[in-house]
Amino acid sequence: MTVDTWRTEDSDALFDAILLLRDREEAGRFFRDLCTIGELRDLAMRWSVARLLDKGLHYAQISAETGASTATITRIASWLNHGEGGYRMILDRTSGR
Repeated sequence: MTVDTWRTEDSDALFDAILLLRDREEAGRFFRDLCTIGELRDLAMRWSVARLLDKGLHYAQISAETGASTATITRIASWLNHGEGGYRMILDRTSGR
């Protein structure tokens, strides 16, 4: 599957389901059923890396704090700066920008 074809009816159905979640408790219950513990930890780590990159921390600091490899940090930085704008949108919303 190429980057251009990642959006499918199934992915859109998933996004629609996520939009129906009312609070953190519901989100936790849904994502725990949807994902393995490892997948949840990976998602949480990626979000942590994005937040730390946004704060301007150096890759070595981020790696030490999160356990993420520099390759993962580099990939997240690339998506943060050149992706579809999803990281930036939510970083701005959560920081009150």
